[in-house]
Amino acid sequence: MKTHPADIEIIDLGIMEYQDCFEIQKRFVQERIADNAPDRLLIVSHPPVITIGKSGNFSDIYVSEEFLRQKGIQVCRSDRGGKTTFHGPGQFVAYPILKLSNKDVHWYVQTLLNVISSVLMDLKLKPELRPGMPGVWVNNGKIASIGIAVKKWVAYHGIALNVNEDVSNFNLINPCGIPGQTITSINNERGEQQNSEHIKQNIVKNFKKSFGYSRAENERHPNWLRIPAQRDSDTNAVTELAQSLHLETVCQRAQCPNLGECFSKGTATFMILGRYCTRNCRFCAVEHGTPVSPDPDEPGRVAKAVKKMTLDYVVITSVTRDDLLDGGAEQFVQTIECIRAVCPTARIEVLVPDFRGNVQSIESVCQASPDMFNHNMETVLRLSPLVRPQANYRRSLDVLKQAAAHGLPVKSGLMLGLGESNDEVMETLHDLLLAGCTNLTLGQYLAPSSKHIPMARYVSPEEFNVWAVFAKSLGFKGVSSSPLSRSSYNADLVFKNS
Repeated sequence: MKTHPADIEIIDLGIMEYQDCFEIQKRFVQERIADNAPDRLLIVSHPPVITIGKSGNFSDIYVSEEFLRQKGIQVCRSDRGGKTTFHGPGQFVAYPILKLSNKDVHWYVQTLLNVISSVLMDLKLKPELRPGMPGVWVNNGKIASIGIAVKKWVAYHGIALNVNEDVSNFNLINPCGIPGQTITSINNERGEQQNSEHIKQNIVKNFKKSFGYSRAENERHPNWLRIPAQRDSDTNAVTELAQSLHLETVCQRAQCPNLGECFSKGTATFMILGRYCTRNCRFCAVEHGTPVSPDPDEPGRVAKAVKKMTLDYVVITSVTRDDLLDGGAEQFVQTIECIRAVCPTARIEVLVPDFRGNVQSIESVCQASPDMFNHNMETVLRLSPLVRPQANYRRSLDVLKQAAAHGLPVKSGLMLGLGESNDEVMETLHDLLLAGCTNLTLGQYLAPSSKHIPMARYVSPEEFNVWAVFAKSLGFKGVSSSPLSRSSYNADLVFKNS
């Protein structure tokens, strides 16, 4: 039976012995490998049990076998990744059995972390992630663990969230192989017994949302995101010019919703350094692949297009080129110089990648004196590893800081609707200002496909207006905040206010 990728079956097993549940998982994995079943999510609580993963060791258990027998605590070996953990009735365990069509285990782990974080945020807790340590912490106590296994690209095992767990049980073991690790629970952090059914429903809701199962096939955007179709004749001129000069536009490659409007006005954002990106960010429609060497004639062709289109304000961006020593910085410099040679009065904005933090590359672009230096943060600190795993939140701030030190107007952008909290957005805006960024775009995230990170919610135009007022009150000068705002959309208007 072939199943639609949006199908998922939720199975509540109640309280079940760990080993019995493991046997069910193995059977379901074989069915999923054979495409004889849909993706499934098993929700279960286990009687007291200590599980030891592939990298765990019996020496992580601090008490004797006799003590464990007296307490009715089993010990089970597991084929999952991870070390040693304790499962008990006050803990909810979710075992997703799903096919990784993108064959990306890193994405899978990060999305599981996002599920847990979203559940905790709904309870007004502040989840923390720690690089290289799978799990989630609250107030320096570990509140959730992750253990995964993958067979023929079908993932199983999953997440364990301490809800009303008696955390003293973790004194029996070296939890997760981290001596002295403090373990906590939702009960501990909120100071009250939790409604188990409510937590269970919240786990399922956020799992569906984070993995994209909750989107209906016929889902339609709200009215404020429905854009009137443009006639082909209105957009053909820009399309044909770009094709004739063998140029790429981010408008087309990133599936920008404003393409029709911009092309019909005779404007576009040129994307240099080819069409293939060396990164594979979870939000972006630009193709991931192996790029070709930079074309030395490309900067001149961009300048020719700018002149032919009589552009007063030009935005130049690129794919990320981690394969190049300078990250493609020299191509930016050459493009700026070529445009200035034929259109000396045109203002030039560059929307650059992070150049892997290469100070010399950033310096060379800054010395070319673009009229606006733009690098996008994209999202808040917590979601950054999930949304753009090959980038780094702090590194992006450093890029902006270096450009601001040159006295350049600096701009950055965030997508809203990915599951961020208001407090996290405020924190990011403060970080941007401290880095010297005084120009800002805030827009609605829209998933390009079912393989990308799903949208968590629609942000209303009224909310975007509130963010615009708030950003200006903090000290941002040029602000574009609306559902359809994008980095280069109406970039000239942001520049005029900068």
